[in-house]
Amino acid sequence: MLRRLALALGLTLTPFVAQAAGEVAEFMLDNGMQVVVIEDHRTPAVTHMVWYRTGAADEPPGQSGIAHFVEHLMFKATDDLASGEFSATVEANGGSDNAFTSWDYTGYIQRVAADRLGLMMQMEADRMRDLVFDPVEVATERSVIIEERAQRTDSSPGALFNEQMAAAFYLNHPYGIPIVGWRHEIEALTLENARAFYDTWYHPNNAILIVAGDVTPEEVLTLAQEHYGPIPASDNLPPRMRPTEPPHIADRRIHFEDERVATPYVSIRMLAPVREPGDQAEAAALVYLSELLGGSGQTSLMGRRLQIEEERSLFVGTFYDATSVDPSGFSMVNAPVPGVSLEEAEDDLWRMVETFLEEGIDPGHFARIQFQIEAGEIYEEDDTQGLARSYGMQLTTGLSVADAEAWTEVLAAVTPEDVMAAARRLFDDPSTVTGYLMRPPEPDTEADTTEVSQ
Repeated sequence: MLRRLALALGLTLTPFVAQAAGEVAEFMLDNGMQVVVIEDHRTPAVTHMVWYRTGAADEPPGQSGIAHFVEHLMFKATDDLASGEFSATVEANGGSDNAFTSWDYTGYIQRVAADRLGLMMQMEADRMRDLVFDPVEVATERSVIIEERAQRTDSSPGALFNEQMAAAFYLNHPYGIPIVGWRHEIEALTLENARAFYDTWYHPNNAILIVAGDVTPEEVLTLAQEHYGPIPASDNLPPRMRPTEPPHIADRRIHFEDERVATPYVSIRMLAPVREPGDQAEAAALVYLSELLGGSGQTSLMGRRLQIEEERSLFVGTFYDATSVDPSGFSMVNAPVPGVSLEEAEDDLWRMVETFLEEGIDPGHFARIQFQIEAGEIYEEDDTQGLARSYGMQLTTGLSVADAEAWTEVLAAVTPEDVMAAARRLFDDPSTVTGYLMRPPEPDTEADTTEVSQ
């Protein structure tokens, strides 16, 4: 499909595609730990990742931020390592490491020379079950997280606005709670909270090991059995019992004012389905819809009309997250030029939706977008670390290796008719959350010139 589209558009595929990462191998250890291996022998390096099927959406009520808190504590002391020794050892071996928390997963990553893989597994296996919860370290790291929230969220009007939008958007689902946590709940997190969350979720039968790089499946399996295999599975691993989101039947509006706002904008969000195991067609069509409607300022309908032709927008775009455990959102954003109000910017977004539904999709433009999407999927395969991260996101949100491998073909099979049908379902009298991010109105400084007689 990609080669046929390239020839039709007069484009040339670069030869690196044949050198991209090799086949994906999958194993399951006796303790329930899933192992995925992506071979890539172009450089003598390896990416080692351990993903846990737990995140901010799995936190107990009143303990927002505890998943992110435990992620920070994972770099402290274990039975065998001093606090900070994990990262110091990675660095001393010429590597780098990091970690991340989302609503659906928590991940730990190291990038090292291939011959250091065993050492990475040894240390990662150690902190899977032998983390030490020191009261002083817990108190110190809680202060670090509070400061992180201050820097990344409280100091940014855009971040605060998005936080309020999410809270208004989800009526019942924990996706409406910030990953970093609400400040008042972070301040109340205890050592016991952290230990309980760790003891509940950090087990091999809730983890996925992904190794990508200059290795063979046999080598990885041998090392995984040596280091992770002896860790017993949890007999009390709970299911991911999340509140479900009820139907959205009423429009909601958010007006957020902050004097630090440099560029006011309007955001509109509505519920959208996500990739389902064995059934990814609807999500694939919505990926195309997002690109065609507002994916690029140069090629999308909104970009061409509102930014270039009419010059009414500084920025306009649509956003869709296809990969999550539970239903996600489809968003439209419009930052108008000075002189165009947010009310007018909101009307412009819906005017573009109506135009899209009325005019349909130009076949030539669809072919170009299809080529770009498929090419992007293939380019991703050339980035071993990115590919490992992509597999981790997909597997921790309920998809299988087969689903991940089929995704490119599912995208290639999308037709303009599929996209239009998905658009009509999405925009069929949707209940939305509409938010205005703006500066406070200027005070009236006009002097009172009325004379008063004595």
